[in-house]
Amino acid sequence: MTALDLAMDHIGRSPSDPLSAESVPEALPEALDGGRLDGGGLGAGGLGVGRLDFVLPPELEAHEPPEARGTARDGVRLLVGQGATVTHHRFTDLPDLLRAGDLLVVNTSGTLPASVPVVGTSLRVHFSTRLADGRWLVETRGADLTPHPGQPGTLQLPGGGTVTLEEPYSRGRLWYASVRTGTPVLDFLHRYGQPIRYRYVRRRWPLEAYQTVFATQPGSAEMPSAARPFTDRVMTRLVSAGVQIAPLVLHTGVASAEAHERPYPEWFRVPSSTARLVNDVRAAGGRVVAVGTTAVRALETVAGADGRVVAGEGWTDLIVTPDRGVRAIDGLLTGLHEPKASHLDLLAAVVDRELLARCYAEAVRDGYLWHEFGDVNLLLR
Repeated sequence: MTALDLAMDHIGRSPSDPLSAESVPEALPEALDGGRLDGGGLGAGGLGVGRLDFVLPPELEAHEPPEARGTARDGVRLLVGQGATVTHHRFTDLPDLLRAGDLLVVNTSGTLPASVPVVGTSLRVHFSTRLADGRWLVETRGADLTPHPGQPGTLQLPGGGTVTLEEPYSRGRLWYASVRTGTPVLDFLHRYGQPIRYRYVRRRWPLEAYQTVFATQPGSAEMPSAARPFTDRVMTRLVSAGVQIAPLVLHTGVASAEAHERPYPEWFRVPSSTARLVNDVRAAGGRVVAVGTTAVRALETVAGADGRVVAGEGWTDLIVTPDRGVRAIDGLLTGLHEPKASHLDLLAAVVDRELLARCYAEAVRDGYLWHEFGDVNLLLR
């Protein structure tokens, strides 16, 4: 039995037992189809572009997985912010920073090889989310991995596949597109695709580098990266320390590093076992710590005004802001986000702006690494 089996066993589910019969939902419901979120600034009640703006030095961008830098997955740095205190650790310290009776809620979505070359060009198409009418949200990227404006028309994919850009979804970066692959799209992606990467990742890495220990249900265009540092040995220590683990799934779409757009609808499922554990842990005085902003979004979607969580699945267009606050969680383990990124709005709903600003000031000063292969930040209320 692996550490992950052990962690999941107490809620009666093995990681090999999928949460639903379908890993990826068939379609975005009509009610949300066409609901464009055009992004822009962080908006009223958020951090605002001037509240937590900072310069991210290029040398703080993680260009490769920690294993390629001579560091174990679980050896990345961990910055902890709680109350008025910011402290520095390694991820292997996590079991000592949590308490018996605490609950970690993890996303079991697996990463897809969602980047496919366009035949006869240097372009790539990034597959994001399937829509209600069978179309997809996609984006195009150039040879330098920067956004390509694209224009309506049909692009040829390997194996005789095509993707037809029909109309912009969001500032021209994301497109409504019709896709023809001749086989199920997930099969097509696994045959011809590669993991999505951005310019700061200087070379290709295999799909395994973009999977977390919890990944059991392929469906995310990009890795739920806050969980990447977890390993069997850390999981064993967490379980031994009395920290519980509960799964949910949220399949995330593309999240451009350049556009900082608001989240758009994504498919999720919170099983009844997880809802029950969240409620029981909080009632007993334990803390619920979400692993990643994806877990926050899913949990908060099914949380009532009193913080009580119910089971649910479907599509969420919830945007968590400081004005709304969080109802179901007491902490968040997350990566480090870029200046002005919309995710910072969600972080400011978990802890106050002053603590968040201190965390980021110390992360920059002490040389923490950003992005999916970088260091992580634990925020506790």
